[in-house]
Amino acid sequence: MSSLPRSRYDWSRIELGELLADQPRYRVDQVWQGLHDHGTEPEDWSNLPKALRATLAETLPPALELTTESVSDDGQTVKWLWALADGHQVETVLMRYPDRATVCVSSQAGCAMACSFCATGQAGFDRHLTTGEIVEQVIRARARATADGQRLSNVVFMGMGEPFANYDRTWAAVERIHDDLGLGARHLTLSTVGVVPGIRRLAAAPLPVNLAVSLHVANDRERNELVPINRRYPLAELARACQEYVDATHRRLSFEWALIHEVNDTDRHARELADYARPLRAHVNLIPLNPTPGYAVRGT
Repeated sequence: MSSLPRSRYDWSRIELGELLADQPRYRVDQVWQGLHDHGTEPEDWSNLPKALRATLAETLPPALELTTESVSDDGQTVKWLWALADGHQVETVLMRYPDRATVCVSSQAGCAMACSFCATGQAGFDRHLTTGEIVEQVIRARARATADGQRLSNVVFMGMGEPFANYDRTWAAVERIHDDLGLGARHLTLSTVGVVPGIRRLAAAPLPVNLAVSLHVANDRERNELVPINRRYPLAELARACQEYVDATHRRLSFEWALIHEVNDTDRHARELADYARPLRAHVNLIPLNPTPGYAVRGT
């Protein structure tokens, strides 16, 4: 990944200062505002000299090239498939609600977690995304929401990949979204299939962002098969890490549960879920499963 060209949101403010060392100091603020406040192209920054705009357009390329856009649910859901500089692809989804707009971003191209029912897991892992590739997904979604008369209010790291397997770049993106795009910590959610070291790092992090755990099964025997990372971090250890997060942040934990017909939708599974979630006072989000070619079991 180090051989990839650095995209525009991979630059820190300090690095932009070094790039613009021969310019007046206020140019850094103008460029930073153009990128983060306005999310516009360098060619559109009319407060900069034309020659500088041309140089920046070449030096600060976008990370994402649109491959496909699909709109569904009467326009309430917009899904983008982006091509990255090395040809890998990632998805971003904008979800509109009456009172808000939420973007679901990817943190990796592909995923190594190998959850049996997940299309991304079946396809395997390509690489981690850079901080800039993550942030640009939010910028693109914000621009679309704004153009449609809505304010982007929430960011969820629930797209392709396991955020805690790419923790450092993901957290740098969280800080950029919080500090420079102005979304508060309670509007940012990281999702994990149960990577316990990542949960513990999140509990100690300076921003109390939300945590969602993709649980899906609440007994070790079945979860070992459905979510293989459970073999490394079984449910008891996961619960301890989740309790640490709740104690440190005072935020409500969420469990994601994809309803899979005759796999995790029985009365027994419901009782196991209740027994697991209740001590943590966790919110449970039930999600109908979309069947995939590699896991031809229908949702409930």
